[in-house]
Amino acid sequence: MLDVVNLTHTYGNGPDAHRALGGIDLSVPEGQLVCVVGPSGCGKSTLLRSIAGLVRPTGGEVRVKGRPVTATPDDLAVVFQDYSRSLFPWMSVRDNVALPLRRRGLDRAARRTAAAEALAAVGLESAATKYPWQLSGGMQQRVAIARALAYRPSLLLMDEPFGSVDAQTREDLEDLVLAVREHHRMTIVLITHDIDESVYVGDRVVVLTSAPAVVAADLRVDLPGPRDQIGTRELPAFVHLRSEVSRLVRGRPEFSMTPPHITTPSHIDKE
Repeated sequence: MLDVVNLTHTYGNGPDAHRALGGIDLSVPEGQLVCVVGPSGCGKSTLLRSIAGLVRPTGGEVRVKGRPVTATPDDLAVVFQDYSRSLFPWMSVRDNVALPLRRRGLDRAARRTAAAEALAAVGLESAATKYPWQLSGGMQQRVAIARALAYRPSLLLMDEPFGSVDAQTREDLEDLVLAVREHHRMTIVLITHDIDESVYVGDRVVVLTSAPAVVAADLRVDLPGPRDQIGTRELPAFVHLRSEVSRLVRGRPEFSMTPPHITTPSHIDKE
């Protein structure tokens, strides 16, 4: 589904230039949910925006379904952290969800049907005629997710989508994403700064180094399903893996007892 090959990006020129990405290699097969974590400011959002075609990288290549990304692909959707700025306040919830479907060439009736189905999938069918500003933050983010679902993308990108909601709402939205992925078999790349979240929702956790970012480790998450906010987080395997991710993010892998399912790229200095 997704191939990122030696992706680099530098902001600015001369002595004030900032090299955000130092050569990212990443492959995501169809139907997988991959979480990307790393130190603050390491270039996670730059990576996502490059995949989405919103940022033209300095070097390297992004391919979706084998096709190079030179602009935003038609079968891709993005859910941003700042849901309040991604929804149009003068449009109803239903119309916000239905808006991107014009790009699919659907008529008004088909757009409304698809929007209603997507809102039902996120538990907001009764809010269709309300406006975003009448909803809580968590409900607004559900609207943003519903808009992405209605579009039926092959690849869904999520840029720290739960960073602006409270802890309980965050857990509810994490479970919603897992349910959506299971139902639609959608490929998802989720950028997050929350280590526990990355282990809880991900099939894999990709850890980036500090900028200029490269892949420090690509970890497979072998946790039983269905996952549960209490039971899963109490499992010894969850505790071990979240500790491993934390050490890697903090640049302290030397204190780790690396389990066999963790792979570390050869170009990273293990010391």
